[in-house]
Amino acid sequence: MDLPQETHTNALIHQSSPYLLQHAHNPVDWEAWDPKVLQDASSRDRPLLISIGYASCHWCHVMERECFEDLQVARLMNDRFVNIKIDREERPDLDQIYMDALQMITGRGGWPLNIIALPDGRPIWGATYLPKDQWMAALEQVADLIQGDRDRVEAYAASLANGLREINLVTPPGEDHGIPSLEDLDRAVVAWSRHFDGQMGGQRGAPKFMMPHQWDFLMHYAAVKKDGKIMEIVDLTLEKMAYGGIYDHVGGGFSRYSVDAKWHVPHFEKMAYDNGQLISLYAKAHARTQNPLYQKVVEQSIAFLQGELMDRNGGFYSSLDADSRDASGELREGAHYVWTQGELAALLGEDFPLFQRYFNINAYGHWEAGEHVLIRDRDEGELSRELGIPLEALQGKIAQGLGVLKRERDKRPRPRLDDKIVCSWNALILKGLLDAHRHLGKPGYLELALANARFLEREMIKGDHSLHRTHKDGKSGINGFLEDYACLIDAYLALYQATFEEKWLRLGKGLLDHAIEHFKDEKGPLFFYTSDLDPALIRRSYELGDNVIPASNSIMAICLFKYGKLYPGADYGHMAKQMLGAMQGELQQRPQGHAHWLNLVLYANLDFYEIVVLGDQAKELARDIGKAYLPASLLAGGTKASPLELLRDRYVQGRTLAYVCREGACRLPVESAAEVFKELGG
Repeated sequence: MDLPQETHTNALIHQSSPYLLQHAHNPVDWEAWDPKVLQDASSRDRPLLISIGYASCHWCHVMERECFEDLQVARLMNDRFVNIKIDREERPDLDQIYMDALQMITGRGGWPLNIIALPDGRPIWGATYLPKDQWMAALEQVADLIQGDRDRVEAYAASLANGLREINLVTPPGEDHGIPSLEDLDRAVVAWSRHFDGQMGGQRGAPKFMMPHQWDFLMHYAAVKKDGKIMEIVDLTLEKMAYGGIYDHVGGGFSRYSVDAKWHVPHFEKMAYDNGQLISLYAKAHARTQNPLYQKVVEQSIAFLQGELMDRNGGFYSSLDADSRDASGELREGAHYVWTQGELAALLGEDFPLFQRYFNINAYGHWEAGEHVLIRDRDEGELSRELGIPLEALQGKIAQGLGVLKRERDKRPRPRLDDKIVCSWNALILKGLLDAHRHLGKPGYLELALANARFLEREMIKGDHSLHRTHKDGKSGINGFLEDYACLIDAYLALYQATFEEKWLRLGKGLLDHAIEHFKDEKGPLFFYTSDLDPALIRRSYELGDNVIPASNSIMAICLFKYGKLYPGADYGHMAKQMLGAMQGELQQRPQGHAHWLNLVLYANLDFYEIVVLGDQAKELARDIGKAYLPASLLAGGTKASPLELLRDRYVQGRTLAYVCREGACRLPVESAAEVFKELGG
């Protein structure tokens, strides 16, 4: 006789991942990925059923309720498979391989990512969400095929494994490949611009992902090329995202993407990596424009991170779930965030009509079933003139109303929290905090950044400069991937520029050298995603395309370029240009999929400046310089003499001097930010 479902406990109970722990009481005999589990499957000749998801994945939860909590489904899975659950945020290396397999098998991807594989891990079948009846039918059919026609299955597995290796190869460039030219880049941007949404910003169509690195590059391109049309689409996109329901007007921070073309209805989960990158983007845009909307987005998004995702030890958690419990206790997507018109009218009283106009509590802002997602569609100045209300009075009323909603919303059940701390995502937040400090000038942001940087140093960096990927409940685990190294190297370089403390620069260089030793492909210029110290998988992957997070290779290439300015005796700069040359074909064919790489095309073809500031007031002068938007520059300096080659013999006691340099060759020193900007041609 079957026991009641809630009495089941499987091997996932020993894991720390919140996603895996969500499945620890399923009647499915889940295991975590482990070479020993694969060895056991091989000894028993049992196929693997590998299911990959993440804690804030809505359809993962749906499939769990419909399939993995069902005793009939569990009996089938346990009888015929070795069942493995993977948190894709812990093991992106496995997710990359099996997502490629799923796309080869079905032509599409997504999560939950379900794969049936032979005992050695080679995939043979895949699907995303399936309801119970279809899931069971598929499992029976594939298990019978494995049992009844093993030779055919083995041949297919071998072919698919070869295909997985081949699609991840990079075609070697010709001998005369060089690096992409500015003309190549101009053509690529023109082709890309045909896909822009001239009404709502972003790319045309739905769903709409924010892709902050794309707009960061386009802002850089428009600034150095003085391209007003490209800058217009950048600002339109940033404005519409900040106006949209994808931005949480009540509590700050962005959701992962919008399901529609006007940035209105989000897929409601909030991810650490999105918000870290968007804080950087809006901080830079504020430096360029002084637009108060951009400043507000930065400040409110940082407040969201502090209030919702920050651990007391200085780390930041991974995400908030899309689902939360509604008034009837049912888990429902967006329940924490949406409002009916009646609720708003009762809460806001006489201020409701104004709030209704401001946030479109009407057909434009309606989501479904009488519920609204707040969305703006006009500038505050325009609305104040239209309503005959002074701008400050309008802003005060709206701020007061949002405060009322925040207090009411705090009474609702909260979305579920994924409280694991991911190294690379924390590095993205660290970079965001540093960009906010640099461009908004708030010292509190530097204090937050330092707390996070020290946490990462203490908990994620091992004695040999290798990294952990995750931390939870006081314990760090899982070896870091190239993404973790690249993001943290980049963040520590930004921290050096903010503090002029060479400790952070040395830490970053130690990580960089470790990555070169253990991740770089000996046969080519690019870096593998996994270390040579980790167990081998079906393939050793390259991550080349910029996605919601830029590709680890593109971040690494830019880090090599910049570290090469500070350590010209190393081979870093040459390595960066080799990486860029190897990517030339991909950059021209699909520029929007390699946008972060394109920053390096600008760096390599145009002037890139090292700005050296030395003297007792170096930090103050550097702060004045750093407030400006200077995408093609690097700050270095300190309050005393330094052995760094770029700083050597440039310290003059009793004076604070700034040098504008290119390739280590510096012009005559100046003593003010205005003079630096003049030297830069601003």
